[in-house]
Amino acid sequence: MRVGGSVQVPGDKSITHRALLLAALAPGTSRIRGALTSLDARSSARVLRQLGADVGALRTGHEVMIRGHGRFQRPTSALHCSNSGTTARLLLGLLAAHPFQAALTGDASLRRRPMRRVTEPLSLMGAIFEGRDPDRLPLVVRGGALKPLDWELPVSSAQLKSALLLAGAASGVPVGVREPAGLSRDHTERMLRALGFSVRTTDDGWIRLTPDGAFQPLDLEVPGDPSSAAFLVGAAILAEGGDLRIAGVGVNPTRTGFLSVLRRMGARVQVEGEHDRCGEPTADLIAAPATLTGTEVHPGEVPGLIDEIPLLAVLASRASGTTIFREVGELRVKESDRLALIADNLNAVGAKAVARENTLLVEGTGLAPRGNVITDGDHRIAMAFAVLGLAPGADVRVDDLACAAVSFPRFPETLQHITRRTR
Repeated sequence: MRVGGSVQVPGDKSITHRALLLAALAPGTSRIRGALTSLDARSSARVLRQLGADVGALRTGHEVMIRGHGRFQRPTSALHCSNSGTTARLLLGLLAAHPFQAALTGDASLRRRPMRRVTEPLSLMGAIFEGRDPDRLPLVVRGGALKPLDWELPVSSAQLKSALLLAGAASGVPVGVREPAGLSRDHTERMLRALGFSVRTTDDGWIRLTPDGAFQPLDLEVPGDPSSAAFLVGAAILAEGGDLRIAGVGVNPTRTGFLSVLRRMGARVQVEGEHDRCGEPTADLIAAPATLTGTEVHPGEVPGLIDEIPLLAVLASRASGTTIFREVGELRVKESDRLALIADNLNAVGAKAVARENTLLVEGTGLAPRGNVITDGDHRIAMAFAVLGLAPGADVRVDDLACAAVSFPRFPETLQHITRRTR
């Protein structure tokens, strides 16, 4: 299999969510180009309509217009966040600053994901949460005027950090958060700074928000999602020839840790034509086939590549030697027990992997991967093993590739497009 040509990936999922939420709070009309149109992004758009914002349809290649009214309106029915943890957690932060009651729920996968790590600090700020299980959706939130807060996060997580920063911004109170290991993605901080809020990082690792800005209409273009681009980079690395250009990808340094790991493993990935797009660095990625060697992924690196670990793990199974991923227990509370699924599926296709507590070990093999993959509806597991199925001699059967649409609409077609012309 060879790769070739130039391709674009869908808009950045993290930025799209945040842009929709902030635009819905702004008094006036916002315009967002290049927004992701995936199922997760549509979940955010749907609940924001329930909260009184006029959110246009999310269609590929079309500008999205959002008319906000300065504050959310009380919803008349439960806000269903489907599979989107970002929607649920960031919305909990914003709703905590509104003086009404709202109910949040989600699909079976989202209802398994922990929420106390968000609701506990928001409760200290003054919000009230009720539910049969205080750590799980469905939950009812009763918000209002909030108090300032300094909070040390239990894990490095952009969703947790953003929920608290957005609560402070929406309620007009200062907030400080500190992450235990490494910096998670900083899109919220960048967007709040663009709106005039003071967000600074101190020498001792605190991120401090001063609520001196205001929600204003946005006019921005969303760069390509680096997490989506990673899967196409992986396809190029496993190819037998050619090279692939992925145009207009966001290269925010808090999102590109996977490139550093791949280069340590021997991959050839170039970053060309870097420029700024609405406060976010953007560039083209050029990837080519490579022979890989095992490496060790350290705890401080994990927040910057948490979504790419499934892809890195399947590539590690094609590398010489053993790759160790340390302190990746957060994968157990994603859309699935992602850590267990990675190990189980690698073993199912003939590779060797062990998930032990918070550590993942993957031993490389030269044998062609063959077998059935169970995704449990997890989009990143589906895409990672679809990429592994491109290895020479592979016969990898993924049970649900359609779930890739959660973050990467038309992923199967894109994968076919970059490989079919030179088969």
